[in-house]
Amino acid sequence: MYITVKQAAEKWGISDRRVRILCSEDKINGAFREGRNWKIPYDAVKPTDSRVKSTSNLLTIIDEKKKELDSRRPLTEGELERLTEEFIVEYTYNSNAIEGNTLTLRETDMVLRGLTIDKKPLKDHLEAVGQKDAFDFVSELVKDNVPISEGIIKQIHFLVLADKRQDRGVYRKVPVRIMGAKHEPVQPYLILPQMEELLQSYHESTEHIIPKLARFHIEFEGIHPFIDGNGRTGRLLVNLELMKAGYPPIDIKFTDRMSYYNAFDEYHEKHNLFSMEKLFANYVNERLDTYLKMLF
Repeated sequence: MYITVKQAAEKWGISDRRVRILCSEDKINGAFREGRNWKIPYDAVKPTDSRVKSTSNLLTIIDEKKKELDSRRPLTEGELERLTEEFIVEYTYNSNAIEGNTLTLRETDMVLRGLTIDKKPLKDHLEAVGQKDAFDFVSELVKDNVPISEGIIKQIHFLVLADKRQDRGVYRKVPVRIMGAKHEPVQPYLILPQMEELLQSYHESTEHIIPKLARFHIEFEGIHPFIDGNGRTGRLLVNLELMKAGYPPIDIKFTDRMSYYNAFDEYHEKHNLFSMEKLFANYVNERLDTYLKMLF
């Protein structure tokens, strides 16, 4: 007797997409492909996930800290402003610097205050302002608990890509390569169906929010739906979902960019989510410590 991918996903509490990946990697004993569908033995055991073993203690600690933070909600406007003012400047600097922006942290702060930096490209100024506008937009989406969708993703990208007006909020129409990456983004005709599948898998997943977002982020960047601005958009999506779930936003540092890049390669080469999950978890844990230190 066999069950479908959807039935296995419901039984094991994971997404359909994850079950298909496990089948293709021969990690489900007795599973085989019949046409376009997978047949899975009804008594098949969910494959052991070493990732969960490696991060479960940290995730438990994070959730305990979140409960402590929740006990102080709702925060006052003054408290929220204090928590986010410095973060937005540092986040804008780091997220843009990862993508090659040459503004320093201090220059980023000055640009966000309306100043122009001599001898710095207009593109760098526009990227800083666009990133800040996009973060403000994300913060409004959090207040209304807006579900993530293709439309929302395109709106965020529209704000991010302030320096390339014709490419804002539209999927790319040409093939691209990511220099130095071990994964090649999908062809343009596959972007729409793969984005739809990714969003469906994300909404169906019952994983903890941190591994769930680590997987979503890697797969979003792997699709690479836009001609430019994918990294900045992807990191904003992570923060949108973290904040909606009650966690603080994270700021992946420019100094950690090699660990960040390597986490993508680990997933695409070895199907290992641990590196990105650990990176996200450590950042969330540190941010919770910062919040709790300031509020208590």
